[in-house]
Amino acid sequence: MKTKTFLIALIFVANTSFMKEEKKLTMLCLGDSYTIGEAVEESERFPMQAVELLKKEKMAFAKPEIIAKTGWTTDELATAIKERNLTGKYDIVTLLIGVNNQYRGRDTENYRHEFHELLNTAIAYTNGKATHVFVVSIPDWGVTPFGNNDPRGEKKIGEEIDRFNAVAKEETLKAKAHFIDITPGSRQAKTNPALIAGDSLHFSGLMYKEWAKKLATALGKGIIR
Repeated sequence: MKTKTFLIALIFVANTSFMKEEKKLTMLCLGDSYTIGEAVEESERFPMQAVELLKKEKMAFAKPEIIAKTGWTTDELATAIKERNLTGKYDIVTLLIGVNNQYRGRDTENYRHEFHELLNTAIAYTNGKATHVFVVSIPDWGVTPFGNNDPRGEKKIGEEIDRFNAVAKEETLKAKAHFIDITPGSRQAKTNPALIAGDSLHFSGLMYKEWAKKLATALGKGIIR
């Protein structure tokens, strides 16, 4: 009888240890077309590529949960988040939003207010840990073939993107979250067609790989260990 009890206890301990080893970190990604990976395969989205890179750092993540849709502005993302009514907390939250505010000609003060609210929401999903929130800057779509045909022109689009990013960076650092600047790299698409997706507007998996590297590098520094 004692032997049987011992074996049951041993199996329980073994199963408990296995369950602990299997626990994976969680990531919530909030955004628009750049987060959902418009015009690329799911595996090429930057959050998916980031978690693959992080495996090499012995950081095992579950499949990222994504709330993003092509065309969303800050207010539309906020509405979608409320409708999803998520109740859990996440180890990491990413936020990349604002390009459609700029595209539709909205002003930066409106963006500041709505971005600030979204940033607070992101922090709340990490249980108040602002250092677990990673804001990714808005890329410059003005360098794409689609952007070349926009009447505003590459120069003006780039200047507007910079103004929106300045607001996002200021709010992010004020909240003590992390700001990942991928905008300069996105401008390399002007001379490298391989960085542009087949729709001539969005970026390719190769570009998203560079964003994923930046995110993985930030996380690999031990921020959430």
